[in-house]
Amino acid sequence: MSTDPRFDVPLRGVDVDPRTRCAHYRTERDVVAVRFPCCGVYYPCFECHEALADHEPERWRLDERDRRAVLCGACGATLSVREYLTADHRCPRCSVAFNPGCDAHAHLYFETETDGPDG
Repeated sequence: MSTDPRFDVPLRGVDVDPRTRCAHYRTERDVVAVRFPCCGVYYPCFECHEALADHEPERWRLDERDRRAVLCGACGATLSVREYLTADHRCPRCSVAFNPGCDAHAHLYFETETDGPDG
């Protein structure tokens, strides 16, 4: 399956709108897509990756925090993992609000200090 031509990065998802909201997360603040290191494709959420990818997801390692892996669906900026995780739920480029509820799923995308590479 091809990626969505509306975006300047390779992005796939289920029922994605122009601001990267998907069928699973559609609030006004759900405007982030994460590039998965396993395939290099941005997905609006882990459920979209699960539904569309033909492989298991991988997370960004702690030593990869400077990699550009998060897309702001409002302005199109690509943020480093570190920028996103320290942005206080706002895009550092356009100041649009990000969903603070995404913190509950961050461990699905990013390795944390407490869990190491094996989760």
